[in-house]
Amino acid sequence: MLSPYIPMLTTIKSIVSENGVNDIKTYELVFKNKEDEEKFDYIPGQFAEISLIGKGECPIGIASSPTEKGSIKFTIKKMGTVTSAIHNCEVGDIIGVRGPLGNGWPIEELKGKNIIVIGGGFAFSTLRSLVYYMLHEDNRANFKDITVIYGNRNCSEILYQDDLMKWERMEDIDVALTIDCAEEGWDGRVGFVAPIVEAVSPSPENAVAIVCGPPIMIKTTEDVLDKLNFQPEQILESLEMRMKCGIGKCGRCNIGEKFVCIDGPVFSQAELRKMHGDR
Repeated sequence: MLSPYIPMLTTIKSIVSENGVNDIKTYELVFKNKEDEEKFDYIPGQFAEISLIGKGECPIGIASSPTEKGSIKFTIKKMGTVTSAIHNCEVGDIIGVRGPLGNGWPIEELKGKNIIVIGGGFAFSTLRSLVYYMLHEDNRANFKDITVIYGNRNCSEILYQDDLMKWERMEDIDVALTIDCAEEGWDGRVGFVAPIVEAVSPSPENAVAIVCGPPIMIKTTEDVLDKLNFQPEQILESLEMRMKCGIGKCGRCNIGEKFVCIDGPVFSQAELRKMHGDR
């Protein structure tokens, strides 16, 4: 059993810059201890605490899928002391990983359903994990239609472009990409995520909508899904931005009697409506 307090040591195998201004990078990490890798049993939607000695730690959603063996991936935006220090790391440097933590997307409940994945900005990391998991040859038959709707401010901010291009070429997944304003050379959709969801108009029949992104994107997308007759139980969201310690000790992420880090970060809209306080 992994200790929730002690980070495991990993080595940076690769670093990929995900956007034009180079402030979002995906780090592929390999466990130094093979036993740690075997014990790090996670599902899409979970997160881990990423740490650097002398700098601190921060909670980051797991961007890789459990089906991608041999390493784990985290997509990290340069925002504060810890993330800035991680952005200064190079291949071969040592990173601490504490986890996996929290709950994830409810895989068993999603089986047999049409899945609509809706993301915005760099919050797409745990959605990438879920899509990769569902598309894997061992799992694809467990899910019906898969639709991905993903929006960004501009072309240079689109994450995982190689993955998205591969998905667009596949016949068993529908991908709708959008940017906020038209750009030269862009022939995809233009507009905010919520209007694109309304234009795609996914059916709520036997469906689950999975949403992760900036708060305003989540709110406007909720309104559209409500208009499309999705019930609160059919909408799942991740509130990972609220977390700090990851194990319910610091109290930073409590919403009423719930702690996002241990009761979430994944909640249904029905659960969220029962909670007290602002999201």
